[in-house]
Amino acid sequence: MSSAVSLDILCGMRKNISPWLHQLDKTRAHQTLHNDIETDVVIIGAGIAGVSSAFHILETTGKRVVLVDGFLMAHGASGHNAGQVVGHFERGLASLVDEFGLELAAKGQKEVEGAWNILESMYTKAKLDIPFFRFTGHSGYTSFPQVQIRLENNRLRVAGGLEPERLRIATECAEAHIISEEYAGLYEIVPAEEIRTSLETASTDFIAATSYKKGCVNSALFCEKIAHYLLETYRGRFALYEHTPIHKIVLRAGSALLDAEKHTIEAGRVVLCTNGFESLRIINENGLAIDTKYHHLVNGKMGYMSGYLEKFNKPAIAISYFTDPSISADNSYFYLTRRLYEYEKGAENNLVCIGGPDIPIEDTTTYSRDDEFSEEHAEEIDHFVRTVYDTTPNKKIDYQFTWHGLMGYTRNGVRLAGPEPKNPILLYNLGCNGVGILTSIFGASKIARHIRGEKVETSIFDVPHLDAIVRSSVAPTVETV
Repeated sequence: MSSAVSLDILCGMRKNISPWLHQLDKTRAHQTLHNDIETDVVIIGAGIAGVSSAFHILETTGKRVVLVDGFLMAHGASGHNAGQVVGHFERGLASLVDEFGLELAAKGQKEVEGAWNILESMYTKAKLDIPFFRFTGHSGYTSFPQVQIRLENNRLRVAGGLEPERLRIATECAEAHIISEEYAGLYEIVPAEEIRTSLETASTDFIAATSYKKGCVNSALFCEKIAHYLLETYRGRFALYEHTPIHKIVLRAGSALLDAEKHTIEAGRVVLCTNGFESLRIINENGLAIDTKYHHLVNGKMGYMSGYLEKFNKPAIAISYFTDPSISADNSYFYLTRRLYEYEKGAENNLVCIGGPDIPIEDTTTYSRDDEFSEEHAEEIDHFVRTVYDTTPNKKIDYQFTWHGLMGYTRNGVRLAGPEPKNPILLYNLGCNGVGILTSIFGASKIARHIRGEKVETSIFDVPHLDAIVRSSVAPTVETV
């Protein structure tokens, strides 16, 4: 741990220090918009959603693209997340089926899982050499109602043409022997020790585990490298402007005018790839009001994460722990990732990252990236580590990184990716919903299809009309397991 960080902790302070931003190029030049410009497509928000949207539009069309960010590229949620790549939603498939029906819900799940291939193709095309770890990850459960949800999800996955997740239930779980016949073949009964081994824990609280494809990537570094590729490959067609906040968008019949403080941007299409909390006004000269709707699309959560370095002697992994037997919609869980990490040049360690604690944010003015890290949440994370993941008595753990990030959550926990119904000049690719890397990348490919003028089939990711937003002003209850 650096002396500066040690001093902060000794003084009872923890700064917002992200391991992902630590690896960015500190010498990279930043360009700010310095004159009025005109382009085919302007993308607001230079996180993974915005950078990926730029990539797919540039790769598949001849359009000119301008990407703008009010601060620095990838310094929002993309630089303050858990760095975990997962192909699922933070709500079970069963609840998606209840809302959208089996056909659309299964199709949406397939589309997100298909984003693994899109991510890998981006790596190949841009010749990226930054780490991208893929493996079988796990989730552990502490109550049989949680297991029942996984059983039903597996049944619906098979009904919808998806491969079921591997579900193992401990022999010691009393209810394991009275499971309904309709779930036959969708689970295994194994000794509890096998489950604990997968979850890398000695805790006897866990009675079941699911296993499926997961991964780890530094999404901030991914953005930086992809942007560099686009700037080199599409000179004359692509520009990136940072420290360029957009305060107002005026939508017309066939174009849009953006207010960027001292200058303006005129564009044929506008793509919002933000966390939904910008001080942004949207004026629709070509129809009904959009501004109020936009500011009701996304709620916020401030998530807390901690990370420490250890000897590089274990493989990369991602594990979720449902330590609370409750299954309410407000139920939170801990998530852990471990991957090879270069803290200093040439020094290879494993970085262990843990998250889980979060608080709702209703107004972005209450959040600042410079806020200190909550000591309460630091202690909560440390308690989890010492009681579940690493129970070595009296082990000294130095948290080199403690960080928080503002994440956008849509009303129903499903990303919004598509045109605004009241004026298709405006498109959205927003709502990380806690697991946003693959959904951002899928959303970007879907946005590019709209920009190309393709007829895009109905999807669970479609942007709802205003009346639907009003009806769902109270978010639906969904299971988070």
